[in-house]
Amino acid sequence: MKELKLSGRESSVLRAIDFATGTIGAEILVKTRIDAQDALDILNSLLDAGYLETNPPQQNHVELKAFYHTLWEVNPAYAHDLKKSFVRN
Repeated sequence: MKELKLSGRESSVLRAIDFATGTIGAEILVKTRIDAQDALDILNSLLDAGYLETNPPQQNHVELKAFYHTLWEVNPAYAHDLKKSFVRN
């Protein structure tokens, strides 16, 4: 598998998500202090890439009104690789 290269903002958002249980959007905002629309754009791009999943499941982008109560979870297939990408060389 190709090495994952995440931006600083993507890494920040992913670090705010509990890899075991997931995290709701409102908690992600508190932990990252990123604007809601910016955080949602980052999360939707990670969702499109397959790195994240939502509960309830979403086929398309999550809208801002649902963002705060949506549970964001790391896709188990990428969990190890995402954790590995956080380690600095």
